[in-house]
Amino acid sequence: MKFKITKSRLLFLFLIASSSDSVRSSNLEEINVTALRVSSATSGSSSALDEEQLRLINASHIQQALERIPGVSFSQNNGQEYLPAIRSPILTGPGACGSFLIAEDGIPLRPAGFCNVNELFEAHSEQASRIEVLRGPGNALYGSNAMHGVINVISPATLNDSNRLALDVGPYDRQRLRLHMSQENIAAAVTLGHDGGYRDDSGVDQQKLSFKHRAIGQQLSITTGMTAVNLNQETAGYILGKDSFKDSSIARTNSNPEAYRDAKSIRLWSRLETVGEKPEWVITPYLRTSRMEFLQHFLPGTPLEKNGQTSIGVQSAFYRSGENSRLITGLDIEVTKGWLQQSQSNPTQGSAFLQATIPAGTQYDYEVNSIQAAPFVHWQWMPSSALTVSAGLRYELMEYDYDNLMLDGRTADDGTPCGFGGCRYSRPSDSTDSFNNLSPSFSAEYKLSDNLRLSTVLARGYRAPQTVELYRLQRDQEIADLNSEQLDSIEVSIKGNYLRTSYELAAYAMHKDNVIYRDSDFFTVSDGKTEHFGIEFSLRHQLTDDLNLSVSATGAKHQYANHQILSGLDIYGNDVDSAPRYFGSIQLGWQLNEKIYTEADWQSMGHYYTDPENLHEYDGHNVVNFRSRWGLSEKITVNASLLNLFDSRYAKRADYTSFGGDRYFPGEPRSLFLGVNVTW
Repeated sequence: MKFKITKSRLLFLFLIASSSDSVRSSNLEEINVTALRVSSATSGSSSALDEEQLRLINASHIQQALERIPGVSFSQNNGQEYLPAIRSPILTGPGACGSFLIAEDGIPLRPAGFCNVNELFEAHSEQASRIEVLRGPGNALYGSNAMHGVINVISPATLNDSNRLALDVGPYDRQRLRLHMSQENIAAAVTLGHDGGYRDDSGVDQQKLSFKHRAIGQQLSITTGMTAVNLNQETAGYILGKDSFKDSSIARTNSNPEAYRDAKSIRLWSRLETVGEKPEWVITPYLRTSRMEFLQHFLPGTPLEKNGQTSIGVQSAFYRSGENSRLITGLDIEVTKGWLQQSQSNPTQGSAFLQATIPAGTQYDYEVNSIQAAPFVHWQWMPSSALTVSAGLRYELMEYDYDNLMLDGRTADDGTPCGFGGCRYSRPSDSTDSFNNLSPSFSAEYKLSDNLRLSTVLARGYRAPQTVELYRLQRDQEIADLNSEQLDSIEVSIKGNYLRTSYELAAYAMHKDNVIYRDSDFFTVSDGKTEHFGIEFSLRHQLTDDLNLSVSATGAKHQYANHQILSGLDIYGNDVDSAPRYFGSIQLGWQLNEKIYTEADWQSMGHYYTDPENLHEYDGHNVVNFRSRWGLSEKITVNASLLNLFDSRYAKRADYTSFGGDRYFPGEPRSLFLGVNVTW
């Protein structure tokens, strides 16, 4: 990788160098995560945002919190929508969301094979006590979808915690009420939010409820949790035209005032485990159901999609500990019934070709029953006090039973053929499709001293094709003969403390096979390849007793590794579109006195290409935010967030299409949010 030397990078290097003037020593802090289904230190790259950080950020969208983590570059679209990236480009396409496992309290938000690219709005992140991120392929306890990384939102309803009431207000009629009630063995959290929308005819209303109950006996502990979410969003689409986001009058417009998204979801689970410092087993049965309806304003004819899933499953892990080793075995099973309908009420507008090939009526109507079964084993061994070795293996079977509920083929819903060779949408015949995947992992961590650790991780991640990739076909394609995507990763990292400085530096290389995409013939295929190389750095430095500095920086190169001709050009070796070479953030915090804490937050996004041919690009941006918390008393705290302090004109996301040209989701101008928090 080649990187230019810029003023911002020189400043970054200077800040790192300045850490050497610290004056106090401490042992290396371990980041405990629930990667092994019980809280445990983990090798490899993991990050966590704790409750104190989350309360300061006070995010209205989870992207505002995740942007502080190296390797994570979520793109916020409109409302609660986003596109994800963890050690990857911003991935798009109907099944790209399957590259990430998104969970709350260890339970995936969606069943495998039925992901949604915006599914994080189904997590109660607004009242999370912690958000964990594992970067790179998950270990043997995570299956399909834990390919590029894992996000786990922890405990929106926290047992044996304080009671809290928070009210936040902001521009564009933004209001949010959060209530948390807790006792020793029961807790509930409620969030009610309204956003009038920065752009015309846009806005979000959402309600979230989380509940948790714990019963502890002499030998068994049972913790039961539930999260219910309702979302009603009026959606604003892209604005069009080169650099149109720089014009405030254009940035506020919405060419898709009819677009909306309504969604509901409920998750219920119980965690049963043996009582003791080291539990012998953990079994977690769960039940999920979700429904969504949204207008696909980005497609010709603006069809309406309705989908839903109901699933039941169980996670299990059994632990056996020796003098210097630990063995974890288990079996995960999940059964899902899902369905999807797509219909268009009005004739398609546009060219004669579009009008002829996209008739009004029902375009898809199908059901899919699926079963996922995965035995696994994970072994940890400490041959010495300095060395920890881990190895794991997971086998997973995923089977889909697809039932088309309307006519097969590419006709209108009454069987009428379309002009210009046939209709756009193609419905495959009923089928049963199975995918088998084997996922090994190995890691080793060596403690060079109490303050310095070196680790390496070799892992394979995978994802089975999503149901929309298999059964939502187009043009002449009658069957999607797809393989599971597979990613092989090697990573080396070093974690350390030096006096007042803690840091982590990680380097990785990954190769991904069987990448699923829609080719120039509109066929869904799985013959793509990509290469991924990156360096991630995080640092926290106590400059003085009152000043602290946090740095998160990522340098990466994501490139196509297969030959494909687009617009007459071979994209082999090109940067994957929506893959910035660098991004990061710096926070400077100041404890003014025992009651007031303030923070300046600099977010930097580098240049990236917006098309696979690398002919169009976005220059990147820098945004500065300012946050403060005032403790008026022991029970009352006031917080303020001044976002986009210098009123920068930037794009939350930039994209390019051959039919629409440059298009953007514009960033918002300078905005002030105020809040008050009462605890008792």
